[in-house]
Amino acid sequence: MLTEQQRQDAADAILQAERTRQVCPQPSKTWPGMTLEDAYDVQRRWAEARIAGGAKIAGRKIGLTSRAMQQASRMTEPDYGVILDDALFYDGARIKAGTFIKPRLEVELAFIMGEDLRGAGCQVHDVLRATEFVQPALEIIDYRTEVPRQIVDTIADNAAFGAIVLGGRTIRPFDTDLRWIGATLSQNGVIEETGVSAAVMGHPAAGLAWLVNKLAPLGGGLKKGDIVLGGSFTRPVDISSGDVIFADFGHLGSLGVRFE
Repeated sequence: MLTEQQRQDAADAILQAERTRQVCPQPSKTWPGMTLEDAYDVQRRWAEARIAGGAKIAGRKIGLTSRAMQQASRMTEPDYGVILDDALFYDGARIKAGTFIKPRLEVELAFIMGEDLRGAGCQVHDVLRATEFVQPALEIIDYRTEVPRQIVDTIADNAAFGAIVLGGRTIRPFDTDLRWIGATLSQNGVIEETGVSAAVMGHPAAGLAWLVNKLAPLGGGLKKGDIVLGGSFTRPVDISSGDVIFADFGHLGSLGVRFE
């Protein structure tokens, strides 16, 4: 367990890395006794500093939703972070690759909440009832710390969140079977990844139910208007300046961005 000062020092180091685009040492390397509780508190301090600087929380992201990624991270459950409004882009955006340190991109579905959702015992059907609509999304993930990283490093680093891109069609959650939404991800005209949304814990809303249950003991939950990334159903693809990315979600439409 870290002291209050050590937690603050870790948050400050990640903030500095983000500002300078120079990675900092892994918190777990500097403080080997770091726990999951420490890591989430470091994330909270980082987010509060960003909010003090003018950013606003736009929602939440859920990571490590596939069993393979959990095993690679030696975890038995997902993790989560916050989405800030200054990291929100839309279909057709031109994004400066230099905004990030080593960006990678994943295919996901975004849930936009139509009502608050909180409390223990949350299930997939509760998530669907509380969701106003779902739409295609891309998540840009980025590391502000050195690698290799332990799970506490990833969590402290806001679950590796870099930015989100929204596009395609918006649909009501009961208008299609959300388990079977397929997508292809093309990079510079070459399909690099394909996937289906059922790869996210069997149902893309399952991660949101997990998150609501996880936040319940802390008095938290999801709020009306929140954008929630449910988890990736493709592997991360490295991106760099000059890349043109196109994701085709079939009947849900498509979205594309260019990195400059």
